[in-house]
Amino acid sequence: MSDGHGSTSETPSGWAAEQPPPYGAPPASPWTAPGSAQQAPPGQPYAPGPQPPNQPPNQPPNQPPGQQLPGQPPPPHGQAPPPYGQMPYGAGYGYQPHPPALRPGIIPLRPLRLGDIYDGTIKLVRSNPKSVLGLSAIAALLAAIPLAVGQAFLFGSVGSVLSDPTLAETGDVGAVSGGFIAQYGGTFVSYAISFVVVTLLTGVLTRILGRAVFGGKMTTAEAWQAAKGRMPALFGVVGLMALVMLAPLAVFAAVLAVIISTGMADSPEAAGLLVLLFLVLLLLYLGYVLFFRTRFAFAPAAVVLEGRGPIDALRRSWNLVTGDFWRVLGILLLTILVVGMVATVLQFPFVIGGTVVGVIGGGSIGTVIVGAILVAIGGTLGAMITYPFEAGVAGLLYADRRMRAEAFDLVLQTAAIEQQRQGWVHASADELWHPSHSARP
Repeated sequence: MSDGHGSTSETPSGWAAEQPPPYGAPPASPWTAPGSAQQAPPGQPYAPGPQPPNQPPNQPPNQPPGQQLPGQPPPPHGQAPPPYGQMPYGAGYGYQPHPPALRPGIIPLRPLRLGDIYDGTIKLVRSNPKSVLGLSAIAALLAAIPLAVGQAFLFGSVGSVLSDPTLAETGDVGAVSGGFIAQYGGTFVSYAISFVVVTLLTGVLTRILGRAVFGGKMTTAEAWQAAKGRMPALFGVVGLMALVMLAPLAVFAAVLAVIISTGMADSPEAAGLLVLLFLVLLLLYLGYVLFFRTRFAFAPAAVVLEGRGPIDALRRSWNLVTGDFWRVLGILLLTILVVGMVATVLQFPFVIGGTVVGVIGGGSIGTVIVGAILVAIGGTLGAMITYPFEAGVAGLLYADRRMRAEAFDLVLQTAAIEQQRQGWVHASADELWHPSHSARP
């Protein structure tokens, strides 16, 4: 698929939904011949100066009549080439730049590059800050609460040991081990909640993204109203993906239980082999997770924008990724690294501050609560920024795959030109994402 099927002019990117922007036709730029002091009358070609004697009118010297000049485009079939001097100046000569793609909203309506995807995601947040960041803050807070509770237990146990060193000297470290178990348990619960809320958030933000592609905006209430009917299907997608991700872990746990119960790992050599087997299985499981996470990355968008059921959405995502798997995987991995670094930078001051307050306070209830609150604030702030970025990248990758595989950019360009003619973005633009509107099956 090549870029630039659409209009040769860019349109404003700040369209507001249901509000007509001030459109106007671009001013005409008639050509003038080099060295000519006068412009040809409108609608008439430029006529050159006097011709040499014994030369037909509008014919250069020493050129037979009807001969095509080098660089001139061929005439239409069955027609003679235009006389010399009646072709617009500059036509057919030199480098012809590629016309810019139509861009009514956050992305150009053509197959996207990596920079277009990241730039469009940032524009999505900037064009709808209340809707995007508000929903992301709610999702981030839900994921940060279990982590903060686990950290509170850890702060309390470690602070007790620091305030009373005899607990460590007597070997009474049950409280500390319980704190670490609570911390890891809270982290696991936080990751599980993050998986659920990110999937649901991707679905809701995809509805906002679908309108933002045309330059329209949606409030948080409008986005929720448009997406709430798809929540059961989104939860179905979450459940099916969880089954796919956790199935290998159940098998690993069963095999490990059999090995331990039969005493096969009692000797040092057997224990070493067991550890090696565990590391190999862990690497295999990581590849397994990345493979299916990439294959099912577009399922939330298919549920919300195309109105599909859970199983059909997973199948749809699998088919869209086919043919471009490594590119989609690379962009998703890069996005995970980028948002991970950003989240770490944002969370670091709050985590350090909360740890210092919670541990040095000697395990008192007040300092533990303050430390847990600081950790929760850091986690919420980091996730509030990173969640919409992940969701936006997934949504724009979905749009890019449809443009590449189904010539969907032609559909978007046609709709954008019609909306430009009308001067506003209608809510019916959301229906264009249905697969029945694809230019290519």
